[in-house]
Amino acid sequence: MAVQPEPETSQTLPASMRAMVLDWPGEPLKYKTVPVPEPAPGQVLIKVSACGVCRTDLHILDGELDKPKLPLIMGHEIVGTVVSTGPNVTMVKKGDIVGVPWLGYTCGRCSYCLKGKENLCENAAFTGYTLDGGYAEYTVADERYCFKLSGEVTPATAPLLCAGLIGYRSYSMIGEHVEKLGIYGFGAAAHILIQVAVFEGKKVYAFTRKGDVEAQAFARSLGAVWAGDSSQPAPQPLDAAIIFAPVGALVPKALQDVDKGGVVVCGGIHMSDIPAFPYRILWEERVLRSVANLTRGDGARFLPLAAQVPVQTEVQLYPLLQANEALEDLRQGRVRGAAVLVP
Repeated sequence: MAVQPEPETSQTLPASMRAMVLDWPGEPLKYKTVPVPEPAPGQVLIKVSACGVCRTDLHILDGELDKPKLPLIMGHEIVGTVVSTGPNVTMVKKGDIVGVPWLGYTCGRCSYCLKGKENLCENAAFTGYTLDGGYAEYTVADERYCFKLSGEVTPATAPLLCAGLIGYRSYSMIGEHVEKLGIYGFGAAAHILIQVAVFEGKKVYAFTRKGDVEAQAFARSLGAVWAGDSSQPAPQPLDAAIIFAPVGALVPKALQDVDKGGVVVCGGIHMSDIPAFPYRILWEERVLRSVANLTRGDGARFLPLAAQVPVQTEVQLYPLLQANEALEDLRQGRVRGAAVLVP
């Protein structure tokens, strides 16, 4: 079902909306009626058509990412229609269909912003974490961090806004001349990224949870040349590896799987502790690095590429009221592709 522009005007907007709210980490989300937010200067009000459920949401829910805004409306893979604008908005207009990602605000003044590294901004704010997000019927967003979406936009577009963008940023860090790429953890980001990698001629080796034959078959159906348990050694030395699973023990495993000069990229915002490992598996100019957030430039590069491939996301849809069920299904590995809430 394609997302259609909403005909509402500021006069017909409701005063209240339904939302799934986190009152305290470790507790289930609560289904509440709350006021529709008012867009401040530079912000737009968006009627949410779909919002992806990301593993980062689990980290917030579980308290592994500290200092969230509380109470909080989570969700940072948002697709919707601009229904009103605050003062001084010039980049988007009412009726535009937009996507809202994790990075929701930067100051533009700190040393990182001035060096073009807005993903590391000292004063950044994040959608669905320090800013209210898309587990609701409406949300507000900084117009600078709204990506205009064109073509057919459906709930399946939502995972591109985080799983896709973070996956692409991780992919952009593996370096040149990579032919054999290992992907560890075959969830939402991996099922998007493999399509890009195969499109660009790379051989992908997919590593999944032990015994997850369904995920392995899914990876092979998307073009993986090999799929197996993360405990298994790579069938041949890899040129690079990307770890999406939040499992620190996979870092030394991936370092052992990559060849001399290979790069291991940790693509998640949170990971369990990395165990000690011998220097010899890092030696020979192997590189270990992390990925933090995203930039608007990532979106400008990735979204057209996703349309060119074209990337087809596989989604499981849940009504807004079932956000807790969606989160638990994600936790238990019961989601094939990505989970998406549809208000």
